[in-house]
Parts: sequence; structure tokens; C-alpha cells
Amino acid sequence: MSAPVRTVAVVGTGVIGASWAAHFLGRGLDVVATDPAAGAEERLRADVAAHWPTISRLGLVPGASPERLTFTTDVAAAAAGADFVQENGPERPEVKHRLFAVLDAAARPDVVLASSSSGLLPSVIAQGCPAHPERVVVGHPFHPPHLIPLVEVVPGERTSEEAVERAMAFYTAAGKRPIRLRHELPGHVANRLQAALWREAYSLVDRGVASVADIDTAISQGPGLRWAVLGPFANQHLSGGAGGIAHVLEHLGPPTEAWWRDLGDPTLTPELVAKLVDGVAAELGGVTTDELAARRDAVLHTLLVAKARTDLP
Repeated sequence: MSAPVRTVAVVGTGVIGASWAAHFLGRGLDVVATDPAAGAEERLRADVAAHWPTISRLGLVPGASPERLTFTTDVAAAAAGADFVQENGPERPEVKHRLFAVLDAAARPDVVLASSSSGLLPSVIAQGCPAHPERVVVGHPFHPPHLIPLVEVVPGERTSEEAVERAMAFYTAAGKRPIRLRHELPGHVANRLQAALWREAYSLVDRGVASVADIDTAISQGPGLRWAVLGPFANQHLSGGAGGIAHVLEHLGPPTEAWWRDLGDPTLTPELVAKLVDGVAAELGGVTTDELAARRDAVLHTLLVAKARTDLP
């Protein structure tokens, strides 16, 4: 029987790690963070302070406080005192292997080692854990983790069912919406879905069909609004009226298959990259990244509050 999670080790405190730390603190957990970079603690505390007003508006659990954050440069010490480990290091197998070897030796055997990796397979990551590879999972969040509920829990070839269940239970208790993958594959689920859309979006720009700004508008002012409420299958079901998704597949299935055959297969040439970069710059018209993120997060906050008042999936 594993102990309840009271302390989370956040390993790596860049953009994702800092957001995770703020989220866990907002859920009333103790967080011990670690990062070898110079000035990492100061940046982390500043990031947590910047995220705290948004987290507070979403609702803090009793006892939640930034004061429950501690920092150490000793990865082993951070893992030794943790009930759950959320790793956020660079997306390079050799780095993961070195890091997980330390985590594997230091953490209690019942502690789940979860990686935020957006694309690496958990079986590859677990190669760095000679003692207990059965407790390694991918726990992939979506940026920013302190706002976006989704976490993809991906077991590897040697991951135990108990470790998967503990990860799912922990993320659920921490206010996330975890999904479990039945098979590991590069990019997991949500990133592969995004990649499919980006592939056609890049192709449309490359072929001169539409501008970067027009494609962003087509999504943000069109299907993206519905996707923020319901997923693609539920939305497709609604579009079929009384017949639901069965009617859609019967009547629009053949045309959709024809569209699939006509989808582009772009290559990120220097010319296409320049078109995309210049197109985004023209679309934003001087709006800074920080300004854009603040506007996005304000709308996300409103949306999340509204969704919490419904029983939509």
C-alpha cells in the first residue's frame, strides 16, 4: 500500500516545471524543486508568484501556499523525500537516463517517477532505471500545466499496473483530467492530433491557399470554439442531428476520405519556415509573447470556470 501523496518533487524548473510547481502548491501539496541551472531558485519563485493570482482565482484548497515550496540543487535529496516525482528535464534520452538513474536510486520503491516528456517513449526513459523500471510513466501535461487540465499517462513495456493506477489517482486528486494510453507511441495522443492539424495548416500556407492569420482565424473563430467545449467525436455526433455520428459517417464519410487523400505533405524548407515566422509576426502586429499569453490565460480562466459549472465531458 503506497503512502498518500503529500510531497511532490519537481525535477527541472523551466517553463513546464515552474507551472507544475505552482499547480501542486495550489492544491495544498508540499513541493521540493530541483534544478542545476544558475539562478534557478530565484526564477522559480518569481514564476510561482506570477502564476499565483490565476491559480487563486481558480480556487485554492485549504492550506495552499507558495511558502510550501523548498528548493535544492541535490536531485537525490529532492527525490528521497518525495511521494511523487514529476520530472521536466531536457527531451534527450541520454539526459533522461542520467537523471532517472539518480531518481531510481534515491526515491522510495513505491514512488512513481513521472516524466513530462512530450514525445519520448516511457520504455526508453525507463532504461535509466535499473532497479525499479516498473514505476516509470510519462505524465505529459499541456502548457501551461497550472491551467490546462489534461495529463496523458503513458505506461512503458515494464510499467506496472499499480504504478499507472497510482499516477491516475494522483493526477485526479490534484485537479487534473488524466487519460490513459493503452500503447506507447511517439508524441502520445494530443500532440499527434495537433501535428495532424499543423501538417495541413503548414501545407495550406505553403501552397498559398490561405495566410497564417486566416488559418488561425479559421480555427480560433470556428471549430476551435467547439473543441474547447467538446471533443471531436462528441462534436461530430452533434453535427449529425437526430442521427448523430452514425448519420455523419454515412453521409460525410466518403467526402472526408476524399479530403484525406488530398491533404498536403509539406516539408519544412527554409522558405516555408520563413513564411510561417513572418506570417505570425504580421498577425500579431507587435503584440509581445507575454501580452499574448496574458490575454490567452484570461480567456482560459473564464472558460475553465464555466466548464466547471457543467457536467460536460
